Amino acid sequence: MGSLDRRVVLITGAGRGIGREEALFFAAEGAKVVVNDPGVAVDGTGGDAGVAAKVVEEITARGGQAVANTDSVADWDGARRMVETALESFGDLHVVVNNATIERNMGLTDLSEEDFDDVVAVKLKGTFAVTHWAARHWRDRYQAGVHADRAVVNTSSGSGLLNPLPAQVSYAAGNAGVAALTTVAALELGRYDVRVNCISPSMARTRLTVAVPGMSEEPPAGRFDPLHPAACAPVAAYLAGAACPLTGQVLSVRGGTVTVNHGWFLGGHIHKDGPWSVEELAEKVKELPMDDPFDKLAQALTGALGAIGRDRLQEMINALLDQGGQSDNASA
Repeated sequence: MGSLDRRVVLITGAGRGIGREEALFFAAEGAKVVVNDPGVAVDGTGGDAGVAAKVVEEITARGGQAVANTDSVADWDGARRMVETALESFGDLHVVVNNATIERNMGLTDLSEEDFDDVVAVKLKGTFAVTHWAARHWRDRYQAGVHADRAVVNTSSGSGLLNPLPAQVSYAAGNAGVAALTTVAALELGRYDVRVNCISPSMARTRLTVAVPGMSEEPPAGRFDPLHPAACAPVAAYLAGAACPLTGQVLSVRGGTVTVNHGWFLGGHIHKDGPWSVEELAEKVKELPMDDPFDKLAQALTGALGAIGRDRLQEMINALLDQGGQSDNASA
């Protein structure tokens, strides 16, 4: 008996990376899986129906049950169709894992409107669209007297929640939005026995991160690989299980470490009985402790690059942004 026996699960972006590992793990735990992936490149271009089909073949070869869907989560009707695929293939839908994402890494001054819209359309709108159509089905089933545990597992990232990564304006914005969507959706959908949580993978080796220094290194055979995307799958499966009590939570996953995110919180404050003058604020704000985004980024990179000074960090940021701008100009 697996932890997900008889659960029907739709996983988006399940053809590669974290989504693929989730699909394989969920199926091994007894779930019937809809493997959604249009097979696009990292930047969202192109498409290959064989990517999702290959994962389905892997699952069925191991004795599991799975079907493929190649719709884009950014397509409103496509999101509805993938939910319908689950219903038509397996008779119900218990879990949605929103994993699909794309990246277009370049500085804010070089990022076009289309680039920004495309990334947010997949990451944020896609999470909303698939959840919307699943939630409508769950609402209808609940109102018809069919009560069962349902779950949404969203996927965010340290980029947008914890790590201020340059050249990721659109990606960070989308991921931060997914975390905010998670907490609101948890409050709204609880009335239909739907739990909504989110995982935030960090330092996972995927197509999006393999070029980062240190990410391509693998430990000796037989040793735990903390960078392998499979490390995220058990956490997602726990949140997807009917026995899980959590809702409205965002859990960071880095290797074998799972950390609760507490999101934005209020820090120190200053107060005056009346409106402030600019001059007063200029003086009093000095008393407030504040985070320096350079320090936060340096701390986030310590695991991969070791200790790094502010000047060296600025050089790296400049080089990264210049590289993105050159790529954009070359393709214009």
